[in-house]
Amino acid sequence: MSIDYIISIVGPMLEGAQMTVLLFVIAIVVSIPLGFLLTLAVNSSIKPLSWIAHTYIYVMRGTPLLLQLLFICFGLPMLPVVGEYLVLDRFVAACLGFILNYAAYFAEIFRGGLLAIDKGQYEASQVLGFNKWQTLTRIILPQMFRIALPSVANESVTLVKDTALLYAVAVPELLHFAQTAVNRDFTIVPFFVAGIIYLIITLVLTLFFKWLEKRFKFE
Repeated sequence: MSIDYIISIVGPMLEGAQMTVLLFVIAIVVSIPLGFLLTLAVNSSIKPLSWIAHTYIYVMRGTPLLLQLLFICFGLPMLPVVGEYLVLDRFVAACLGFILNYAAYFAEIFRGGLLAIDKGQYEASQVLGFNKWQTLTRIILPQMFRIALPSVANESVTLVKDTALLYAVAVPELLHFAQTAVNRDFTIVPFFVAGIIYLIITLVLTLFFKWLEKRFKFE
């Protein structure tokens, strides 16, 4: 294939990549704080709240993300009585699905970070006269985020790749434009171009998290 052909397909595919990056940013910005709140709920002394959080995490991690996207996009509008009020724009529905799914995964990552903190840290904070809020914000949370950062980085890279599932709910992202070019031109070159674009996105993301790890003295 000529360079001119590759240039001709890169433009539309970069438009699709913008949708991919937009979904990633929205999902990360919302799902990480939501995941942290879920972690607090799981560890809450209020048993019903803890049970609900545990159940939510189990359901979201135990069912495929694709099934969740299909349910939000096509299943919710079919619910009796309230279905007509639950018809969402496909991209909005996809964002909701990714946020709800990845919040459960981030919640487990943060919970693991909390469990990795030695109990002596809590005892030391009491000796120093810190109250529960000061202990949480000044001692526990900074350590938890440092411990969880490598896992957050891995999950973020997975999120980039999972954005390809937008194709299944008819949102025109990177893979959609690649598949369109393949069907139109009877060549697999667009798939290679799409793969390179995904690799570039994940490379930038990986370098960013490497920088964060160095900043927090992981290396």
